[in-house]
Amino acid sequence: MKDLFYYEFKNGVKLKNRFVVAPMTTYSGNKDLTLSDEEEMYYRKRGESFGMVITAATAISKHAQAFQNQISIKDETYLPSMKRLAKAIKEGGAKAILQLHHGGRMNAKGLYPNQDIVSASSIKALRDHAPNPRALKTEEVYQVIDDFLQAMKLAIKAGFDGIELHGANTYLIQQFFSPHSNRRNDEFGGSLEKRMTFPLMLIDGAIKVRNQYANRDFIIGYRLSPEEYETPGITIEDTLSFIEKIIERDLDYIHLSLGKYHQSSIRDKNDNEPIISKVKTIVGNQIPIIGVGQIDDCDQAIDALEYGYDLLAVGMASLADPQFVGHIKDKQKPKKTIDDQSFLPQSLFERLDRWKGIEDRGFNLIEKK
Repeated sequence: MKDLFYYEFKNGVKLKNRFVVAPMTTYSGNKDLTLSDEEEMYYRKRGESFGMVITAATAISKHAQAFQNQISIKDETYLPSMKRLAKAIKEGGAKAILQLHHGGRMNAKGLYPNQDIVSASSIKALRDHAPNPRALKTEEVYQVIDDFLQAMKLAIKAGFDGIELHGANTYLIQQFFSPHSNRRNDEFGGSLEKRMTFPLMLIDGAIKVRNQYANRDFIIGYRLSPEEYETPGITIEDTLSFIEKIIERDLDYIHLSLGKYHQSSIRDKNDNEPIISKVKTIVGNQIPIIGVGQIDDCDQAIDALEYGYDLLAVGMASLADPQFVGHIKDKQKPKKTIDDQSFLPQSLFERLDRWKGIEDRGFNLIEKK
């Protein structure tokens, strides 16, 4: 059986356990998009227990910002903020991974004056009140790629142990891969192969940046959503073809963004094979896979490893219990009450308090004192 409390990447980086804090938006940065004191504490506490912490989506440019109070790494002025974030995570022995993000057509409206909401094509998301994005010009697409790579260089300067390219959850990178949001007729759109161009250029560019500015032990990961509900939309066959291209590259992990770690297709209800099984058929042991989705206790963690995952991203349970891993190691049940000892920023706590599904997940909140 795989050891829950040790993991070593192929590049030699060692983790104190296989548990990862899932990247979750906190809406808790300062008004200038720097790291707030509350958010710094949130990350520091989780770095004490987890083997690796992936930060909330971090805006790589002004136009990348998707949420109110989203932390940013859009230029050198944000370096002190990012150094604080990396240091907070690493103090407890966790590896610090900065998730690089551009919201594209999913950006909330009204975040700043003269906001420019862009995407692969001028196609609205199939959501209420979704804005109509402006299609990026070809030369602007190359600028966005450069924005991601410049942000990665700053992440290296800030002391992070790695970066994750956020190619999931309907944001810009996924928008280029999706046949729903990408109707381009240049080198970045059209066929499945051309829709892979943008994300593969980002991955190749990130590897070049690492080779030039960091050591091989700097981690590069890629998060993806295997399918979309939309028609036309990303299919599992599209994703498996994309993964075949990814594993040809010197990437350190793939992070599957799923609602449940054992989830099967959301597009084909007659297909009961777990998505991780399909992915493992393609990758074998060539690249580590991070699983996420309702890994709330030791039994589920062990089950997820048996499905074939190498690392386990913990979402809701890590919000409730910063010492989640320690409790599992001591054979105690992780706590499922979100309270003062959860060390959540107030804005995040309030959003969870408004979420009607929290009790269905087996969690509850106690009003902060």
